[in-house]
Amino acid sequence: MDQRRRPPIADSSLALFAKGYAWLPDLRRRTTAPLVRTRLMGRHAVALHGPDAVRFFYDERHVERGTALPGPVLSTLFGHGAVHTLDGRAHRVRKEMFLSLLTGAEAVAGLVDRVGAVWDEAVESWSGRRVVLFDETSRVLTRGVCHWAGVPLDDAAPVARDLVSMVDGFATPGPRHWRARRARTRGEAWLAHLVEDVRAGSVTAPDGSALDVVVRHRDADGRLLDPRTAAVELLNVIRPTVAVSWFVTYAGHALCLRPDMRERLNTDDPAYAVAFAHELRRFYPFAPFLGGRAVTDLDWRGEPIPSGTLILLDLYGQNHDPALYDDPYTFEPRRFLERPPARDELIPQGGGDRAAGHRCPGEDITIALLRTLVPRLARLEYDVPEQDLRVPLDRMPTRVRSGFVIEGARVLAPAPKVGQAAS
Repeated sequence: MDQRRRPPIADSSLALFAKGYAWLPDLRRRTTAPLVRTRLMGRHAVALHGPDAVRFFYDERHVERGTALPGPVLSTLFGHGAVHTLDGRAHRVRKEMFLSLLTGAEAVAGLVDRVGAVWDEAVESWSGRRVVLFDETSRVLTRGVCHWAGVPLDDAAPVARDLVSMVDGFATPGPRHWRARRARTRGEAWLAHLVEDVRAGSVTAPDGSALDVVVRHRDADGRLLDPRTAAVELLNVIRPTVAVSWFVTYAGHALCLRPDMRERLNTDDPAYAVAFAHELRRFYPFAPFLGGRAVTDLDWRGEPIPSGTLILLDLYGQNHDPALYDDPYTFEPRRFLERPPARDELIPQGGGDRAAGHRCPGEDITIALLRTLVPRLARLEYDVPEQDLRVPLDRMPTRVRSGFVIEGARVLAPAPKVGQAAS
């Protein structure tokens, strides 16, 4: 059928907020076409899924990301002027700054070691009191990443609350969204002043730290970042690290439902810890989808996509696609022991090429932090009091309702290594 003769499509904005993560998968189940057609905020939109769709979506000849990000998302999650708003050479030059900070083995190890040390220190204070794992983890990650990034920090608690708010309110209207906006305003003001102090010489940035690299970075035009944009990008190093709180809390949820997995995590089995991290990121909801704009008239498997169309990549639906994963709604880390995830199949943080495209440069950090913190969590003995452990799909981003409350935490001795007999 000619695109101009297609029947009108109802706007799905209200359905998106009502159904959340299930919205796109539900639409996809209702059609036999290779894509879903809908409307969002009055704009014609199509939704794709699958590894081929990932490659199509991340091809800059097809899709432009920078102009597709709505203002409310920039004002909460990413920040105006962030790397996410750039395309082409400007994006690649700015992205290289993040890759230099977040992908090298030494940088990853430095951050992970620091966070692990802060976790071990924090756990000592958990004994004998009621702990909300989500809140405690956010403070641990805030302290760890700020120390690693060279950002001075007096009190982690208010900073952690603001960083969590930026993530928690980006995809929803109402009070959470306005808290996120206020948190971003405070965060950008704080870090912009810090950038100015470093450039004025009144504060010293540790050599090679994130603060040092961002302060000295020159964009594709050869200019230093202005203080506010530098603050935005510092937040784009710190904030995603603190967002790992969602997955550590999901790990507590998973271990509560599947206590049989604790023993294997409590052994020195790095392969299983990594597989568990991958399964956390696949199974539990985080980002529902990504958006971009068609830069020209396109064709997807015989279906026309006019220039300017909003193109959605269904992350949650793809991560639960039975064509890619057996029993996709069962939490089973062993699937990733049998077959490591392919680049464009497992896409909780986006897909495509990390160096050239918009894929999250902090994905290695996320996996490494989970590989470190989840076994530590498994080595804790604690009680789980009665609480609301639901993970509602109509909340975006969702989280364990209770934050996962534990009581009486104490560290167990590590189990023998895999293949090592107990003495």
